[in-house]
Amino acid sequence: MEKLTGACIIGQSGGPTAVINASAQGVIQTALKADCITRVLGAAHGIKGVLEDKLYDMSQEDPAELDLLQYTPSSALGSCRYKLADPDVDDTDYKRILEIFEKYNVRYFFYNGGNDSMDTCNKISKYMQKVGYECRIMGVPKTIDNDLNGTDHCPGFASAAKYIATSCAEVWQDAHVYDTGMITIIEIMGRHAGWLAGSAALASLTGCGPDLVYLPETDFDMDKFLSDVKAVYDKTGKCMVAVSEGIHYADGTFVSEAKTSATDGFGHAQLGGLAAHLAETVKQATGAKVRGIELSLLQRCGSHLASKTDVKEAWQAGAAAVNAAVEGVTDKMVAFKCTREGGYTCETSLEPLDIVANFEKKVPREWINEAGNGVKQEFIDYVLPLIQGETDAPKENGLPRFAHLKKVLTTEM
Repeated sequence: MEKLTGACIIGQSGGPTAVINASAQGVIQTALKADCITRVLGAAHGIKGVLEDKLYDMSQEDPAELDLLQYTPSSALGSCRYKLADPDVDDTDYKRILEIFEKYNVRYFFYNGGNDSMDTCNKISKYMQKVGYECRIMGVPKTIDNDLNGTDHCPGFASAAKYIATSCAEVWQDAHVYDTGMITIIEIMGRHAGWLAGSAALASLTGCGPDLVYLPETDFDMDKFLSDVKAVYDKTGKCMVAVSEGIHYADGTFVSEAKTSATDGFGHAQLGGLAAHLAETVKQATGAKVRGIELSLLQRCGSHLASKTDVKEAWQAGAAAVNAAVEGVTDKMVAFKCTREGGYTCETSLEPLDIVANFEKKVPREWINEAGNGVKQEFIDYVLPLIQGETDAPKENGLPRFAHLKKVLTTEM
């Protein structure tokens, strides 16, 4: 297929990660080198930047600063949680997107995000095909939740898993300082999939892991939970619990007290407060000293503990999206195909956006123990290769040196 000449737009969407900017770097640097891509534009705050005609000229950035994106957490271009309507019901946003694409002769669109972002990507792709505007549209995966369908794992997950496991090991050390009893409950992100909470079990490889791990893949029973905790505490005088924020009862309601406090732009409940709720419940039931710890945003922005493997693969995902689009591919998401037997290997592949958007990949039930309070060796074997390697992140004054982008707004050609 002939190469298509025109501009490209890169956008970031959804919750940030420690390596989402590595993917953006992969897109930007590869696109800047592509002869058929005339301009590389960054969308301010995802698809909202396209709708509002707020686009950055990435060619104006210092190459050295672009190099630092791989060590910079969060979303350097800005993110959003904006749900596009069904185009058959309301095509207002799509007409506006088409207008912007035509204005800047955008022929390549790369969207970096998770489930909802792939939904946005899929809808735009199908609309452009429907109206006959040639634009190659590619999804670049990102989510610490690791729940995207069609890929072995997602960029961002490994670094969050490494942070969680490290933090659990460190908290374990702190919790065992005194000769008095204590129960520690650590709340970890994950609404419907327990990949992150399960990763706390990696801390056991240091000899300092959680005694109990609860994932949303199994129904939660408060009486059984209290019995589990009390059994460990009575035996050792200590108990550390890792629990996913999305644990739910058999009727589907979240255990978290904050389950109905608010929702995001896609209607998902904003969870939180679970650790404090469980800590108070355990304290009342046992009389023990109990600490509730919520890792919150720390687990997704801890670039100082980023996995080198994760950073490398995130960059490769961005570069692969550009290379595929230039060769004529569209309507796909970059995915990972991996093997672990005989050594870890990982290659990029391409999956249709249709099978990715709005599907959630959960932890296999057979990787969770029968009691539903821990993970098996299969889970450890899956995650362990992903967290390997340390980055060479630069520092100034003893602190991380992050990328500083100029974010020069582009003008019409």
